[in-house]
Amino acid sequence: MERNNEDTPVLVGQSGPLSGQRWMIRESLVVGRDADCDVMIPSRQVSRNHARLLVTAGGTSIEDLGSKNGTHLNGEMLADTELLNDGDVIQIAFAQQFIFLSSDATMPLEMGTMEGFAPVQEGLLRLEKSSRQVWIRDHELQPPLSASQFQLLEILYENQERVIPRQEIIAEIWGADNAVAVSEQALDALVRRLRDRLATIDPSHPFIVTIRGHGLRLENPPK
Repeated sequence: MERNNEDTPVLVGQSGPLSGQRWMIRESLVVGRDADCDVMIPSRQVSRNHARLLVTAGGTSIEDLGSKNGTHLNGEMLADTELLNDGDVIQIAFAQQFIFLSSDATMPLEMGTMEGFAPVQEGLLRLEKSSRQVWIRDHELQPPLSASQFQLLEILYENQERVIPRQEIIAEIWGADNAVAVSEQALDALVRRLRDRLATIDPSHPFIVTIRGHGLRLENPPK
């Protein structure tokens, strides 16, 4: 299947020995402990051939290859082959976590690790769009944010000091066609969950500020 780089799905290492590394999924990737695997995880918790990601006309799927310690997708044990969605979190045994990105469009075109990248803006909170990593006071937020939590934070991060109207945020996250059906309570719940996650590292700073009658703003002062 011929693909441009910008259309190529990507597997990004999160917590674990492969943190920061990434692999383009052009046809398939086999993940496991064996040295012949496309993604080799040096851990006895990982089976020799643990899981496989496969690109098809319908999308990218993942299947467990009968591993001893299992594969989790978004916190749920993988029982059957599943299609992956952008931002899905994959856990291989207890050894390595990955995030799946459906497109390489926002990432550097060359292969390799993501060491040395520069954050968008220096502040108490730093966000790296391509790897979907978040730091507060140089402590990485773990486990990674859910896709919708990261999207909300990204919107605010890229528009720092600007008050973003609530309806604009809803349309961006849920889509303009669905915005009418999304309640204010749904956004409030998402904001509350994101605030709770950020507070696990720094409960002293609110970061996400509600401007009554207007919308939301990210307060991200310098370190």
